[in-house]
Amino acid sequence: MRTRLASVRRRRVLALCVLLVLLAAMSALSLALGANPVPLEAVWQALVQPTGTEHDIIVRSLRGPRTVLGILAGIALGVGGALMQGHTRNPIADPGLLGVNQGAAFAIVLAVVVFGVQGVHGFIWFGFAGALLAAVVVFLLGAVGGRGTTPVTLALAGAAVSALLYGLISAIVLANRQGMETYRFWHVGSIAGRDLAAAGQIAPFLVLGLLLALTNTPGLNTLALGTDVATALGRNIRRTRILGILAITLLVGASVSACGPIAFIGLIVPHVARVITGPDYRWLVPCAGLLGAVLLLAADVLGRVLTGDSLEVGIMLAFVGAPMFIYLVRRKGLARI
Repeated sequence: MRTRLASVRRRRVLALCVLLVLLAAMSALSLALGANPVPLEAVWQALVQPTGTEHDIIVRSLRGPRTVLGILAGIALGVGGALMQGHTRNPIADPGLLGVNQGAAFAIVLAVVVFGVQGVHGFIWFGFAGALLAAVVVFLLGAVGGRGTTPVTLALAGAAVSALLYGLISAIVLANRQGMETYRFWHVGSIAGRDLAAAGQIAPFLVLGLLLALTNTPGLNTLALGTDVATALGRNIRRTRILGILAITLLVGASVSACGPIAFIGLIVPHVARVITGPDYRWLVPCAGLLGAVLLLAADVLGRVLTGDSLEVGIMLAFVGAPMFIYLVRRKGLARI
């Protein structure tokens, strides 16, 4: 028994190490490839000893911030997806199920139409506030009835709030051209056109969200046994769910407000991570975060190579993610959590 547990642990540690290497490789490719390819030695020089050359400007001002934001957003969406599927016991749940995406979109549209906010830096704060408020409303609605939140009530409340916000967004943007243009470009999902300041704005929320997510993993393992068993073992179900929903909101709200609703990362990555690490959320969550960053950067690099930097990562992930998800759900054992 001990030998088997040690073997499983070694496999999990090895998987995390491999993912770290893959992330480093994808980061290097993200800095090097694009409409104007940059040799890897020039990338290294631009990072450690810049001299103001064209390659330095491309790496440090354009692709560097894009890569950093891609890593942050990929980790946030991967971890958020794993937490969401664990808390809702729903294999097709994604981080937007709590109304986070539509809450951020509604706040951003209001910021443009009502307050005249321009630029990504202004959008981030409004988007994050909207995502947080939507998640709180969903949680309160899911707890109506006095029996606390359940996977079913959370999913139903999230769907209802998302539908309501989507209708309000449509009513606003149809009557305002500027709001429609802003919403259209934001809603595609992109990590291009942002600088390091945008990554710095969301980084504190992501760090806090990751800490809460890691703290939440023992509770998720207990909840996987069923709420009755978890209660019998002394687990505070309400506190565990609040902690998880707060982590999801911080992670996904910050990512969505800066990059838009990038699809399929939070949906696919937890399934792949579960195959690699098994059902233990203490390992699944960090694995999902690294996988999310690798997949997002890979999709962004592929879009740049194929289209010359004219295809946003949100669109590229739709082409890559849809067939991958169909393949995953058809495999035996992946339709359940």
